[in-house]
Amino acid sequence: MELIVLLGSLALFLIIGVPVAFALFASSLLTFLFLDIAPVVAVQRLAAGINVFALMAIPFFIFAGDLMYRAGIAERLVRVADAALGRARGGLGQVDVGASMLFGAVSGSAVASVSALGSALIPMMEDKGYDRDYAVNVTCTAAILGLIIPPSHNMIIYAASSGIGVSIGDLFLAGIIPGLMAGALLMGAAWLVAVKRGYPKGEFPGWTTFVRALFAAIPGLMTALIIVVGILAGIFTPTESSAVAIGYTLLIAVFGYRTLGGSQFGLAVTGAVRTTAMVMMIIGSAAAFGWLLALLEVPTQLASLVTSITDNPTTVMLIILLVLLVLGTFMDMAPLIIITTPIFLPVATSFGVDPVHFGIILMLSLGVGLVTPPVGSVLFVGAAIGKIRVEDAIKTMWPFYLALIVALLLTAFIPAISLTLPSLLN
Repeated sequence: MELIVLLGSLALFLIIGVPVAFALFASSLLTFLFLDIAPVVAVQRLAAGINVFALMAIPFFIFAGDLMYRAGIAERLVRVADAALGRARGGLGQVDVGASMLFGAVSGSAVASVSALGSALIPMMEDKGYDRDYAVNVTCTAAILGLIIPPSHNMIIYAASSGIGVSIGDLFLAGIIPGLMAGALLMGAAWLVAVKRGYPKGEFPGWTTFVRALFAAIPGLMTALIIVVGILAGIFTPTESSAVAIGYTLLIAVFGYRTLGGSQFGLAVTGAVRTTAMVMMIIGSAAAFGWLLALLEVPTQLASLVTSITDNPTTVMLIILLVLLVLGTFMDMAPLIIITTPIFLPVATSFGVDPVHFGIILMLSLGVGLVTPPVGSVLFVGAAIGKIRVEDAIKTMWPFYLALIVALLLTAFIPAISLTLPSLLN
């Protein structure tokens, strides 16, 4: 009965449009009252959920990503991708994916990626004769590459939620090859759709232009390299690396590119504060919700249910993937990471799945939910930028969904894709 109160009230709150953070906390509070537990415990669990040292990196990474967006670093990355990939059939689609991979490597945010790159590339594609739905489809699906190409603050949330000390450095390394693979598959989908629709080819601007664009973008790309190498070399912790990212971004934006003025800095601060407040409220509320799930022994019951259905590792993984994909369509990523990690990680590890490998599976599967209605925040942002209805966008998005699902299945069932780099560099 307690579980019915918890999950039923959450479903009701979400259906009537209550924001996710408040829906999670309200359903938790109702369940505390139903269990005759003092309501103050709910507040204590919320506070404990955000009182985690590793989570200090999140506001810093969010701020660094916002600074990069305001400083115009995304535009320089687009020029590099355009010079390298623009000559292909439907070249701007390839450019969109390539730029998303590059920007994801310095921002780690899917929403920041679709906002920064979509604002530049969607109108550009329309001007070149591309259909609006194609422009939105490519931009939205490519934006989630930033969730698995390091650095990613969602990996930090996973590491904090795992409860077993999963290495953030290993997670960063593990996301590189799956991110590149997913990007290549999206490029393939973009090319096939472009050929079918007869989109034009671009022209190679020449090596001189390419080298100039690359050198102009290198300072921005160095952000990801500094963070990952610094963590692996033990120069600084992941939390310290996020502060280093802010300092470095300010240096190149103010003194290098000279594109960050006082007004843009103020907008970056305001945007980062708002986003951080929202993310932290979601994390805290999800922590209280997750504590109740543990109290009600949901992970144990679920593990017993899964093993009673099958003891085949492949089937178990498929069940987990299906559940994660479905949940991702209804809730935002941060609360789902906190709620599902304690539930599914023990099940996965009991069947021999490495915790680092599972983290990448979780990032990619929940990332698909960000471009899937009814609660696909990246999809909604992309559709708003492209001035197209969400329904019209998803009608033609299936080739890109298929590319992401193929990437997810390959990542899930070929552990070496995720674990080769961590094993080589540790």
